Amino acid sequence: MNAASVMSAAAAGPPPSDLALFWAVVIAFSILLYVVLDGFDLGVGILFGATGEESHRLQMMNAIAPFWDGNETWLVVVGAGLFATFPVVYAVFMGAFYLPVLLLLVGLIFRGIAFEFRFRAVRMRWLWDWGFFIGSTVVAFVQGAAVGALMRGLPVDANGQFAGGSLDWLHPFAILTGIGLVFGYALLGAGWIVFKSEDSLRNWARRRIPWLALAVFVVLALAFAVALTVDNHAVAQSNLRARPWGFAYPVVSVAALIGVVTSARAGTRDGLPFLLTVLFMVAAYLTLGVMFWPFMVPYAVTVGSAAAPEASLRFLFYGAVVVLPVILVYTCGVYWVFRGKVRRGYD
Repeated sequence: MNAASVMSAAAAGPPPSDLALFWAVVIAFSILLYVVLDGFDLGVGILFGATGEESHRLQMMNAIAPFWDGNETWLVVVGAGLFATFPVVYAVFMGAFYLPVLLLLVGLIFRGIAFEFRFRAVRMRWLWDWGFFIGSTVVAFVQGAAVGALMRGLPVDANGQFAGGSLDWLHPFAILTGIGLVFGYALLGAGWIVFKSEDSLRNWARRRIPWLALAVFVVLALAFAVALTVDNHAVAQSNLRARPWGFAYPVVSVAALIGVVTSARAGTRDGLPFLLTVLFMVAAYLTLGVMFWPFMVPYAVTVGSAAAPEASLRFLFYGAVVVLPVILVYTCGVYWVFRGKVRRGYD
């Protein structure tokens, strides 16, 4: 075995157990569900600030009212799962993203309050409208910026603690990925509005889909340019080059983005722009998986080295096989009950 192989084996850490792999898959799947499900209602919140017409805003609220609370359940699953099954990862993430997490929580809280209060307010409705828009935008931005910081890699010391500063996540690449996710969620929200609404609001959202798709493409292109020049840490450490088959996922992402624009302009199937945007998000997420694996904290802590003791993973496994199916059934049930177009709201 040559020196490079020895260093690669050392960096990979101990191989993960079956239970560690199970929990890594659960957390990865929960993150993906959160991005897709809460992504569209965050996107509707972002688009909420782009119209001043009360009838449009009311229809937007009705389009996400039955779903948004349940969508955030998957964020709770991710946080609780990391804390219980990969405590090292949880500790590093909290140290690296203390400020983004704080902004995330403030945005989610203020957004939820605004959602409820605007229906009952008259003179102060403008405040809650802005709160809903700003809260949604802040949540989307900090999530995207955190992803960009992860792509650059996080410094971790020998004791498994974050070794950087509280503002290390604010880099040009991370800022661009934050802006990109704002536009990406807005695109997802526009697709959802087209899928769930009718008449003027549907047409309003459909007209904005090509521009939002173009904004996503431009921001991603800028991020890629920055990653190759100013901030080359974003791709230099990843495993994408060592796995050339992984380049299929970015190709699928671009093709899905083109399909979103084409389907929106055709206007024949209302659900197609949303489904293609979901495909774009899934392909982008799988690209990150190819870049990061086997690291849970890129590029310092692997799945095998971050896992909790086997006894803890086994105990939590028995709870997961009961709780996770219940959450999935509940989620599917809500979307089935409230399927179809929103006409006069869900009464």
